[in-house]
Amino acid sequence: MIKYGDDQFTELKFVSFEPRVERRNEHWVDVYLKFETDPAPPAPTDLIELTALVVCTPAGAPIEIEPLDEGCDCEYQFTFSEKEQIKAYIGSDRMQQSISSLCCD
Repeated sequence: MIKYGDDQFTELKFVSFEPRVERRNEHWVDVYLKFETDPAPPAPTDLIELTALVVCTPAGAPIEIEPLDEGCDCEYQFTFSEKEQIKAYIGSDRMQQSISSLCCD
């Protein structure tokens, strides 16, 4: 996690994900992720409820990955490695099937 304006960062490792997939419109699918992180290193202490919003195409390609705190924008961004972990999860067969079934009904 990188806090805007700060030169220090924390590299979180995600150990599990809990997704909620919603079709926004014909162009976008929103995937809200709750997750559990490895305790070392810990998430920033000034975050209350860290989650993520992943905006995807109907084909399941992640376009935007944003951290949320209590469901709202926050002053953090994910590191490259954290985004890669989230992209890998979104690209999993299970998630691709969830997105595809929602978009093709």
